[in-house]
Amino acid sequence: MKKTLGILGFALALSIALPVFAQTSTSTASVAISCVGSAVNTREVSIDTAISAHSQAIISAYTVRATALQQAYTASTTAQVKSAIKTAWSTFNKSIKTANTAWRTARNSAWSTFKTASKICKAPANVSDSANSSSEVIGQ
Repeated sequence: MKKTLGILGFALALSIALPVFAQTSTSTASVAISCVGSAVNTREVSIDTAISAHSQAIISAYTVRATALQQAYTASTTAQVKSAIKTAWSTFNKSIKTANTAWRTARNSAWSTFKTASKICKAPANVSDSANSSSEVIGQ
């Protein structure tokens, strides 16, 4: 009889305690997942801003090149045309290189900040999308 009451008492204690433990761990996981979600949002806003700036810089480089080439062909001599074309393309290439470098720097910074923030969250590794970082636009 004492043994049966002891077992029933233990079972009752487990039935009361286990849902509390489960709820605490679910609550902790939920907070960690929310934390990672916030870090992802911050990363994505940074990447959106950076890709927008990159796109604008590329568009500007093409616009400036088109104008410079158009001007090059209004020159009087072959030497002037050749020099202006060379300058137009050189300026274009430098602008593209600068835009791509700025994009890569901003992209890498956004991912680095995300990785640091997500480590602080202490969320399970399987809730992060870091494995997809290689899908980002690389730049020329």
